[in-house]
Amino acid sequence: MADIGHEPSAQPHPLRWRILGLLGVAQLMLILDVTVVAIALPHMETDLELSRQAVTWTVSAYTLTFGGLMLLGGRTADLFGARRVVLAGLLVFTAASLATGLAGSPAVLLGGRVAQGVGAAMLSPSALSFVVTLFQGDERNKALGVWSALGGGGAALGVLLGGALTAGPGWPWVFFVNVPIGLVVFAALARMLPRRAASAPRPRLDVLGALLVTASSGALIYALIRAGDDGWLDPGTGWPVLLAATGYLAFAARQRTAASPMMDLSLLVRRPVATGTFLIVTATALMIAMFFLGTFYFQHARGYGALRTGLLFLPIAVATVAGADLTGRTIAAMGPRRLAVAGLVTTAAGMAVPAVSLHPVTVVVGTAIAGAGTGAMFVVASATALGQVAPHESGIASGIVSTFHEFGASVGAAVISSVAAASLTGDTLDGFAHGFVVAAATAAVATLAAAVLTPPRPRRAAEPRPADA
Repeated sequence: MADIGHEPSAQPHPLRWRILGLLGVAQLMLILDVTVVAIALPHMETDLELSRQAVTWTVSAYTLTFGGLMLLGGRTADLFGARRVVLAGLLVFTAASLATGLAGSPAVLLGGRVAQGVGAAMLSPSALSFVVTLFQGDERNKALGVWSALGGGGAALGVLLGGALTAGPGWPWVFFVNVPIGLVVFAALARMLPRRAASAPRPRLDVLGALLVTASSGALIYALIRAGDDGWLDPGTGWPVLLAATGYLAFAARQRTAASPMMDLSLLVRRPVATGTFLIVTATALMIAMFFLGTFYFQHARGYGALRTGLLFLPIAVATVAGADLTGRTIAAMGPRRLAVAGLVTTAAGMAVPAVSLHPVTVVVGTAIAGAGTGAMFVVASATALGQVAPHESGIASGIVSTFHEFGASVGAAVISSVAAASLTGDTLDGFAHGFVVAAATAAVATLAAAVLTPPRPRRAAEPRPADA
């Protein structure tokens, strides 16, 4: 087995592209599990007699656990070695997928979704840590482009796959499909992944910090969802927001006083990392908003079936992958600032199309255009946030990026569901139109922020390199 040792090797790892492909498949499963469930929800609701709250938590239990424990997963990779954490996370996620597919009650279903989130929180940041450390220079940008294309396109492909599986063998297979894939990827990665020395010494993990950030995020998402029923200014909405803010402050204080903090808060004040997290939150929130509005518009307003709805998302998946791939190939020449602005402008223009004219054709065309823009943003966000971190920081930096990815997904779904509440509970199309307007406006405002915050060029001198390269 190859071993890159304690220091970065002067020679690139010979299996790095194969490893990237396998890690990409594993990451694709995690991303798919956010959207593949969306189309299956009505069938799950009927078969398991789920309440409205249980239906909501079927999605939220996974994203909140995934995002809330991500920093802990990244820290674990730094302390105990990314290889161990990748393999352990993959096993947990695969076993949890089997249990969720076999669920015969709401409790087992939700418990399985939480366990899937735990496995995903272990796997995702440690896998991205390998992508950052196995590649250098322009190869790293290309690798991150592939990674982002899989992640961004996977969200759209999840809707397509969910429609096919739900209309075919049934909703349990949106979970069962992970089992054979997970086992094959595990066997291959166990042979190929290089061993890396873990950080020494190994202090205790900051479990309290993980609980604080997870509970705070849960309170915030609860408030955003409740706003659709009670209003944005209702005390029932405001108190959870206040509770979330208090929890985040307690988390920050904990990170300054803990013997083994979950993250170095100084990372978030570095311009590249701060900009990258801003872009990843924005991109993910807009992407989830796009899928949420499109899925419910086609199924609720137009009465389309699961398979037909999934097929209508195919152009979005292709456009997302194309946007990410093109950005990964050109970011070194054009610089992240130009591409961040271009991605956000494209996303705003795409969201504006159905906002002006709400029709199945305009929804498909507009969301496909927006998909190309969000695909570009994912690459810029990852390259900006991770392009200059030191090897020993790669796990926690990857955890930060992945955490904000899931946080953006939760916020995007919660806000858009509240904005579009009138269309979700009634026969009017106004809620869908308002949702696309809010998404387009958000992308437009973010364009101005990105033009100011994003570095014009990556600082190659600061990029970690082999000592004798």
